[in-house]
Amino acid sequence: MALRAVLFDLFDTLVDLHMDRLPEVEVRGRRVRSTYGALHEALRAEADVEFERFATTLVALDLELRDVMHVERVEVPTRRRFGLLLERLGLERPGLAERLTEVHMGLLAEQVDYLPHHAEVLEALRGRGLRLGVCSNFTHTPTARVVLERAKLLPLLDAVVVSEEVGFRKPRPEIFRAALEALGTQPGETLHVGDNLDADVAGAAALGIPAAWITRRVADPVKALRSHPGAPPPHRVHDLGELLPIVG
Repeated sequence: MALRAVLFDLFDTLVDLHMDRLPEVEVRGRRVRSTYGALHEALRAEADVEFERFATTLVALDLELRDVMHVERVEVPTRRRFGLLLERLGLERPGLAERLTEVHMGLLAEQVDYLPHHAEVLEALRGRGLRLGVCSNFTHTPTARVVLERAKLLPLLDAVVVSEEVGFRKPRPEIFRAALEALGTQPGETLHVGDNLDADVAGAAALGIPAAWITRRVADPVKALRSHPGAPPPHRVHDLGELLPIVG
């Protein structure tokens, strides 16, 4: 079956997200990099909640949500996460969950690096008649679209499918099916490109979608492959530019 479309993961595939650049704060005796400091400042503007109580409550909540998101692969939107946080703090403040979401996502977006030649790669793929889309795990679709716009990639895409809107995270089949439907293509005529062996490679393969594993941000690809229980990816690239011979 001839290739008709290419799907891309977003973070660490089309753009690079550096969580290690977030501000450092102390949470429960540990120094961590997170948005907790900025979130607490936004919270304190409306409610007198000490940092320790705020951080302890959010850590406990995130531990509970981890299984939902990373075992069940059900998405928990950022707005929902902060809504639950405010409930547990006993706070009823209209609009505050949205404000916390804005602060959190704004800080994350500042940690994104853009690779200018990626727009050229996508333009070349479009020039070959291929439809292009994004299939991404992310908890806030508007921020995903802002990042794509800043990367000058959004106008080159035929579809943007984000787990927040679908309700399920890769490798669940529901999000891949939603992306295929948005592109109007079948699994065998679509290539998926991503950096995660479980979510991207195995998730795509389960539906018969061939995958290209991009290793630019993978610390130790050899070790990652050794620990991967599934089949190795049919294609492996370090840079998106290496896709052109593959699709050719």
